[in-house]
Amino acid sequence: MGGAPLRGAPADGTGTAVTPAGAEGRPDATPKAVWIVWALLGLNTLGSAGAKTVVRLPRSLIQMATMGALVSAFALALLLNPRLRVRPGAFLTLLTLLLVPSLISSLKLEVGLGALFRCTRLAIFITTLWLISRWWDGSFRLVRTHIRMYYAVLWSVAAGLVISPGTAMPEYYGGRLVGALWPLTPPQIGQYSAVIIGLTVLLLLGRRTTGKSAAMVIVPTFVLLAMTHTRTATIGLLAGLALAIGSLLLTSTAARRFFTWALVTATVAAVAFAGALQTWFMRGQSKENFSNLTGRAKVWDALLTQPRTIPEEAFGIGLGDKSFGGLPIDNSWLAVYNEQGLVGIGLVAAILLALGGVALLRPPSLERACAIFLISYVAISSYTEAGLGDASPYLLHLALAASLLATPAAATPPTTLAVPRRRNPRRDRTQEVT
Repeated sequence: MGGAPLRGAPADGTGTAVTPAGAEGRPDATPKAVWIVWALLGLNTLGSAGAKTVVRLPRSLIQMATMGALVSAFALALLLNPRLRVRPGAFLTLLTLLLVPSLISSLKLEVGLGALFRCTRLAIFITTLWLISRWWDGSFRLVRTHIRMYYAVLWSVAAGLVISPGTAMPEYYGGRLVGALWPLTPPQIGQYSAVIIGLTVLLLLGRRTTGKSAAMVIVPTFVLLAMTHTRTATIGLLAGLALAIGSLLLTSTAARRFFTWALVTATVAAVAFAGALQTWFMRGQSKENFSNLTGRAKVWDALLTQPRTIPEEAFGIGLGDKSFGGLPIDNSWLAVYNEQGLVGIGLVAAILLALGGVALLRPPSLERACAIFLISYVAISSYTEAGLGDASPYLLHLALAASLLATPAAATPPTTLAVPRRRNPRRDRTQEVT
């Protein structure tokens, strides 16, 4: 389950990394336990609040499971990397700096002890990423783990839909698909579906998987995406794929064929099913409700007009539950501004700009295309979804992009000291005679 994208994939890029002689500290292979660490980080970011489930799970029990997953990921990463060998980079450095405004604002305890708890969680999350950064080598190992991980989550969503359709598509969410076994909201399911589809399409274009295996992942996942009626995820998927495939047009014939086919298909579908697409996109909302982004704009205006002191303007009020006045903020930039201030916004913007800049400077490749897809998807989703300032799937997507943009360790020549060779006087005299 979830392993379909691996079938038929060529071995290049997935085998044992070659370590140059003398390059101490460089991993010669990625341990399978690193994949477990990544999956545990994904479990931690699933969250504990959302839809009602078939079996009512206490929120405290879910929080114990998610926090237990994070602590287990950290402990396992530490066992794998006891000498604390890491690969420094702009992404992890800026992400670590984000802890500074988070801690400064949370120490005031204006949002309660929960702020310090969230700071601790973010610190453990970032530290775990540092520990496994040793194995970030630009390969597709973590990409496949990412797909498998969220594909397994979507299997639980599909199972909940079969077991209890009424619970999986409740009226209080407008009949949109939710998690009936684990409390997942429609935007969460839409996000996981869009990321899986985008990465699998790119693997198919790069001939890293077969058409049959890709179809087994893309088709059911697309159905789940459509059932969530998540506009942000759909727009992010289409725009991210357009940018990613566009980066391959000059070097990939398959990318050019797919782009042409997709453009023609989209044009025909837009003409033939214009009414159905508009109905799906509007979700039965009025134009007024649609124009204020389902009430989000009112929350945003209230947040921006809230009086703040200079320290609160700079560092925020501390890590919270991404809400304002009891309502979700649903905007990463405003959530960061509220909780980590202008300093936090600057650091988050620097993270996206650094990853985007590195991606643009890389030569065209499938790794670069996958990174561009992830970065652009996160950037688009940040307008109507929160999570860039705290441990979340969005940070995990960006970490995956950073791993794809990392230079393979084997490509970096080892640094050695030039030691002068001892002269042999007898040999020198012989050479002089001859």
